[in-house]
Amino acid sequence: MMSGTRVAVSGGVYDPFMIRDSGVKASAPDINALASKDKNGISIMVWNYHDDDLPAKASQVRLDVSGVISSRILVHEYRIDKENSNSYEVWKKMGSPQSPTPEQYKTLEDAGALKMFASPYWTDAKDGVIKLSLDLPRQGVSLIRLIHP
Repeated sequence: MMSGTRVAVSGGVYDPFMIRDSGVKASAPDINALASKDKNGISIMVWNYHDDDLPAKASQVRLDVSGVISSRILVHEYRIDKENSNSYEVWKKMGSPQSPTPEQYKTLEDAGALKMFASPYWTDAKDGVIKLSLDLPRQGVSLIRLIHP
């Protein structure tokens, strides 16, 4: 879903080499993104990561997307987090079966499929810029697909 050419993203507190060498252990999570564009639109994968997998408040993330070629854009958001598109959490709720039954296996497959987080919606670009906001839970990943007509 991230086809085309990779485009630059700015923001994020952590340098990839710092994450590789030291991890994300400070109080601030790693909130960053990758983006690409193709003939149909722009894809942005944004994440909220911390080495400590402990409950935390969702982070407010603002995306300012420039270089938008249409004035009207259709926004799709897909999400993987504790509640969405996550077979591991469903497996734990099942009691962590080591040999799932065929019915449990089907449930796990369905739970792990990438699903839309909310209904698609239209938004307007102003001077080639779209501004989006989302609350992204800790250890969550969203894929935003901006489609121009």
